[in-house]
Amino acid sequence: MQFDAQGWFDEARQLPSPNCDQRPGDEPPSLIVIHNISLPPGEFGGSAVEELFTNRLDWDAHPYYQGIRGLEVSAHFFIRRDGELIQFVPCSMRAWHAGASNWCGRERCNDFSIGIELEGSDELPFTEAQYASLAELTRTLKETYPITSIVGHADIAPGRKTDPGPHFDWARCRRDCA
Repeated sequence: MQFDAQGWFDEARQLPSPNCDQRPGDEPPSLIVIHNISLPPGEFGGSAVEELFTNRLDWDAHPYYQGIRGLEVSAHFFIRRDGELIQFVPCSMRAWHAGASNWCGRERCNDFSIGIELEGSDELPFTEAQYASLAELTRTLKETYPITSIVGHADIAPGRKTDPGPHFDWARCRRDCA
């Protein structure tokens, strides 16, 4: 398990997203931000998240999509319920996952973070397979980059975001991702 020079993980299926750009000053990532996502909300297993992150989502396929029409977002990684790992953006690039954010006094967390989306919602626990994939990925990220913190989207955008949600097991994450 390793990253290549651009930051592609050899254990992930690669599905490049156009929703990324250069990190300012080519700063290496030092923060991991954990999110949850499902499209439509609460539905798992479809291709809508992949389509959203690659700008191929059919906005007319579901009424919910009208509220996010035109959104251009991405994450570095997406972990499906079965543990499958998909990478959209190489770690050397800035993915558009955090939005308006702040961590330890630094604004614009996209500039210095890795975004990991877990297929899920605030209402349900995550799966054993997801925690196993997350632990493997996070340990390898920490071996490769100067990661100093692992936080949730809610931690960097309080009041605006709630993910990864109340069912995310932070104690397990800290133990398994060390």
